[in-house]
Amino acid sequence: MATPLADQLRPKNLEEFVGQEHLVGKHGPIRKMLENKMVTSMILWGPPGCGKTSLAKLIARYVNSDYIAFSAVTSGVAEVRKIVARAKERRNAMLRVSTILFVDEIHRFNKAQQDAFLPHVEDGTIVLIGATTENPGFEINAPLISRSQVYVFYSLTDNELEKIAERVIKLYPKCKWQPVAIKHLIAMSNGDARTLINAIELAASISKNISLKIAEEAIQRKAIFYDKKGDWHYDTISAFIKSMRGSDPDATLHYLARMIKAGEDPVFIARRMLIFASEDIGNAQPTALVLATSCMQAVHMIGIPESSLILAQTASYLATAKKSIASTIGISRALSDIDEKNLDLIPLHLRNPVNKVMKSFGYGKNHTRYPWLREKQTGKKIIQEYLPKNLRGTKYYIPDWK
Repeated sequence: MATPLADQLRPKNLEEFVGQEHLVGKHGPIRKMLENKMVTSMILWGPPGCGKTSLAKLIARYVNSDYIAFSAVTSGVAEVRKIVARAKERRNAMLRVSTILFVDEIHRFNKAQQDAFLPHVEDGTIVLIGATTENPGFEINAPLISRSQVYVFYSLTDNELEKIAERVIKLYPKCKWQPVAIKHLIAMSNGDARTLINAIELAASISKNISLKIAEEAIQRKAIFYDKKGDWHYDTISAFIKSMRGSDPDATLHYLARMIKAGEDPVFIARRMLIFASEDIGNAQPTALVLATSCMQAVHMIGIPESSLILAQTASYLATAKKSIASTIGISRALSDIDEKNLDLIPLHLRNPVNKVMKSFGYGKNHTRYPWLREKQTGKKIIQEYLPKNLRGTKYYIPDWK
């Protein structure tokens, strides 16, 4: 079985490695670590195609260690035990060879499975290099993180992808590449080197003259990194909400488009907009809540792709609507008083006199049911207290909160 082109093109040394200058550049911590031949366990956190696996292989090569690749998707704890046993043999033998265990998608292991690494990392039997696309703070055991360095990887820039593209294109000397086609492949790769390499390989197999049309056919559409249960999910919806709150319809539509393209549940988006309509717009523009409610009902009935139009209409309306947090602040203060203050009894005149006993205790006595109507009829101002005695005069709803 032929080795994938992306694997064939992995860098052989740090000079060939593209990207992550903050880690492998002249003053980068991983470069210094390799120069000193001292490697500790580490977690490499970043999006797909940014060099995590390639760097792990380079590290093993620089320190002359056994490199064992291990996928948390296809392997289990039983295999970990076999690897550890072999590592102990190699370490105790005359060769004194250390073992680097590279665990791809380490976040796929549950917390109990991750514990299997701990004693062997502690005693130096293995140097663990874990790769993850998820926030280690949420997905990796705290004891394992405390024994490892966490390094953040970033998506490759267009300039970095251009360097990789130049290397790949040299493998196809018989092909003619239009500059606009290369730019399109780079732009649509979304910082992912593997996506770019695979697209170039496919384009070269389609035609010897790679035009923009061929490039579009090869890459199809941008690969958006978006895990609906991970950081990117929460970061994107957070940016979406903040953009509406900041009255920026353009940014709002941008983040909405990201979620739609990534296959986010449209009902989830609509539900968040419904909450926003009440929390951030409130009575400054009450129709926002009506529209958001209609949006959620319509999206539930219609689904994607048509509901993207309804989502866009509602999102842009909410972003440009007047804003008020008066009711939000009001209920927050009222709830806080419930938690923190002693609650006096409900005033007698507000209680419901459903029987003679209650009436005898003064329930409902002197209560004016429609103060506004009585004022209209008599021309006199009706003063009636509604709050408990110890909260009289408290202001929760202040319309001036805009």
